[in-house]
Amino acid sequence: MKDPESKATNVSTVGPEEAKTAGLPGLRGHDHTGITVPDMKQAIDFFENVLGCKVAMSFGPFADDKGTFMTDLLGVDPKAEIKQIVQVRCGFGSNIELFEYSAPDQRDLKQRNSDIGAFHISLYVDDIDAAKAYLDSRNVETRLGPLPINDGPAAGQSILYFQAPWGLQFEAISYPRGMAYEKDAETVLWNPKDPAK
Repeated sequence: MKDPESKATNVSTVGPEEAKTAGLPGLRGHDHTGITVPDMKQAIDFFENVLGCKVAMSFGPFADDKGTFMTDLLGVDPKAEIKQIVQVRCGFGSNIELFEYSAPDQRDLKQRNSDIGAFHISLYVDDIDAAKAYLDSRNVETRLGPLPINDGPAAGQSILYFQAPWGLQFEAISYPRGMAYEKDAETVLWNPKDPAK
């Protein structure tokens, strides 16, 4: 059994948030989301030169020609190969990890936002109208919007969906004066003006 005094010291060292957290031990936050892309050069070009993200690191390839390492580690076909992994950082948010795979059973999902398991990446912008004009100038496909939300807990935000050339779904979101839910909330979402809160 650990010394209670050293346990208290550990909690104070890591901060009061950990002492309050129930669930996954030591949870601090969302580190990254992994996305498989069809062509890494195209993906890096879009993330860097259109969105303005920065590449932090790149590594790979990974494969196992003789065993089941890829299945055991990642749940993919044993002959799957990760050609390259690239981590990008977009402003103050969490990181995005891009994968380029080849695999005998690889599928191109062409997912829509309504599909179970579908996802999108939302990027906070200070001025959503300027973001829309910029995306239009870069010939990036956008959807209806920017759409201001005026009622309910999300009142105060504006959203605009757009997509990468290979179909990856994105959302630009802005709430410069906050959202209505914050008035009575015990837990608040990420604050773009003070990401540590």
